[in-house]
Amino acid sequence: MKKYCIIIMVPVILLLGACNKNFLDRRPLDATTSDVFFETPDQMRTYINSFYSASNFPKYENHGSDYESDNQVANTPNLRLQGTRVVTTSGTISFADVRRINFFFDNYRRVEKNYQLDQYKQYLGEAYFFRALIYFKLLQSYGGIQIVKKELAVDSPELMNPRDPRNAVADFIIGQLDSAALYLTADKTSGAGRINRWIALLIQSRVALYEGAWEKYHAGTDFGVENAKPDVYFAKAAEAAGAVIDAKIYSVYSTGNPRSDYKNLFALIDYSTNSEMMFWRKYDNGLTGGDRDFTNDRFYRMTTPTNRTITKQLADAYLCINGKPITGNDQFQGYNTLTLEAQNRDPRFYQTIATPDQVWKIQQNGSTENWSGAYAQLNVSADYNAPSGYIIQKGYNPTMAYHVQQYEESPGIIYRYAEVLLNYAEAKAELGTLTQTDIDKSIKLLRDRVAMPNLLISDIATDPKWDFPELSPLINEIRRERRVELAAEGFRWDDIARWAAADELIVGTRPRGFKASQITKNPFPVDEAGFLDPFQKSLSSGYGFKLNRDYLNSIPESEILLNDNLKQNPGW
Repeated sequence: MKKYCIIIMVPVILLLGACNKNFLDRRPLDATTSDVFFETPDQMRTYINSFYSASNFPKYENHGSDYESDNQVANTPNLRLQGTRVVTTSGTISFADVRRINFFFDNYRRVEKNYQLDQYKQYLGEAYFFRALIYFKLLQSYGGIQIVKKELAVDSPELMNPRDPRNAVADFIIGQLDSAALYLTADKTSGAGRINRWIALLIQSRVALYEGAWEKYHAGTDFGVENAKPDVYFAKAAEAAGAVIDAKIYSVYSTGNPRSDYKNLFALIDYSTNSEMMFWRKYDNGLTGGDRDFTNDRFYRMTTPTNRTITKQLADAYLCINGKPITGNDQFQGYNTLTLEAQNRDPRFYQTIATPDQVWKIQQNGSTENWSGAYAQLNVSADYNAPSGYIIQKGYNPTMAYHVQQYEESPGIIYRYAEVLLNYAEAKAELGTLTQTDIDKSIKLLRDRVAMPNLLISDIATDPKWDFPELSPLINEIRRERRVELAAEGFRWDDIARWAAADELIVGTRPRGFKASQITKNPFPVDEAGFLDPFQKSLSSGYGFKLNRDYLNSIPESEILLNDNLKQNPGW
């Protein structure tokens, strides 16, 4: 924690210089930074701009980000899932962003001398939002953590405080988002500029759903919470998501083509008028001549699988077009070829997983190539190495004019309305208050886009292979819907963690792929049923995830040595 107090003067001075229009009017460089900043709304905005960064809004590239889960598999087993991580001995818990945002809160009020609240409340709301976002990442990584609301001196006794309980941290985050929603604009905006009230409520529903599920499903374990109140969090999640739904500002993107709309949503190059995209990062290499911070080469990198593929576990989760699971379903055509496997399936299957008959490349002269060309080359080279065989195409645009690695401007997808609908349905289901009307204004909208039958509470088909047979059919189907709709968008590990689901989904399992007989060259092992089994030799007993340890990261030992009041996370 002591490194939290290192004073970062240079970035603040640079930002200050950026806002002063007249060089001769600058204050002396030896003036105290806090004395010369936050005197105008423009200065507030300039400071807050630094939080619109890749650390808070990462790029959507490299085939999605579900590798720390059962959704995707790379060439090397994930360390968390293997259970082979070791306690961090050096380094610190990163409180640098906490310090930076607290600097804002300690000093912004000097703007009140000459400006009315309406002139700067947007930037105040953004500050509350980013403080919530920063603390949520800490909560997900470490659980309970010290709540620090002001910039601390190097010798402040507060540096030696113990960790606050995780539910206190969750309450703090939710409160910050209440404040953010109060001050942020209610306008939709283009989604690529500044955040708004509805984004704050989306994140509030995400945080509340996360903590509610954590407290419910980790109860009685090493990660259980004293005085747990999961239903309070579920109610807050439903309330926040419901407020976004009722505002009717966003809607599910659809052009009326169920066979391509879902795939196309993630392949667009501009979302300024998109009804579903709540927030996205726009890249413009013209600003920097190819600086990587202003370019995003997602399309280029997704032209080949490059060791990154979808698991059979995820592929099997997609229902058939009659709305029923594949097990015992006459509509399911089997696994002999990927083309057969995709037939009669939820269209999100083949809009997420590339099938040989779909377009792989569109050249500038108009000629096209299908994914059959890529599948013919599987496992021939590093670029075509595919541990499971299932190539992901969600987030890929086949138009080769956009595929220029140094100058590509594929947008970064950050928040979309679909998550609001899924958070709402799950929170209401966990409360036991989900009605068919609730389904009709949430999950039905996502299924309508791909022409799938609605989820009917009174008529849920039994799946003998439900991931969570001890839970209700309704919870299982809502979790399935979340999995397939948000596949490869970085949600799956967080869901596994909050559901305490590693025992059902991770421990003792290995990721599987498609039928090995479909490819001519295969360096990977094959299981007894003929499916690719890439980690058969390296993980003969399956993933060794430690249930009493691996849901959270370790506190660095160096931090504990500095502060006797810090306690290590369970199992480390």
